[in-house]
Amino acid sequence: QVQLVESGGGLVQAGGSLRLSCAASGRTSSMYTMGWFRQAPGKEREFVAAIRWSGGTTYYSDSVKGRFTISTDNAKNTLYLQMNSLKFEDTAVYYCAAGWGLVPSARSEYAYWGQGTQVTVSS
Repeated sequence: QVQLVESGGGLVQAGGSLRLSCAASGRTSSMYTMGWFRQAPGKEREFVAAIRWSGGTTYYSDSVKGRFTISTDNAKNTLYLQMNSLKFEDTAVYYCAAGWGLVPSARSEYAYWGQGTQVTVSS
């Protein structure tokens, strides 16, 4: 089992920045990919970014590419999402996920999920 706990969400003005963190515990040696997804009210949960735990290859959705940066601190078993130039449409609950799938953008590839952290961007 892997436990994931997100933090760092909050209210920010458009154009501002936030950094989300996700602390992983448990059988972290089994993780292959970690990712961030988000879900806005009335919408499906969507892929934001992912990173291979070993090697650091990153993946981004087109909507955040160039504005968001995903990274890890393997020594601390922590995943980060640096979000810059935030837009109103980035408002959502952000979820951290971990798994061992080969398709980093697919929700079905992730076995473990955090409880989510709210990000609200005011226009």
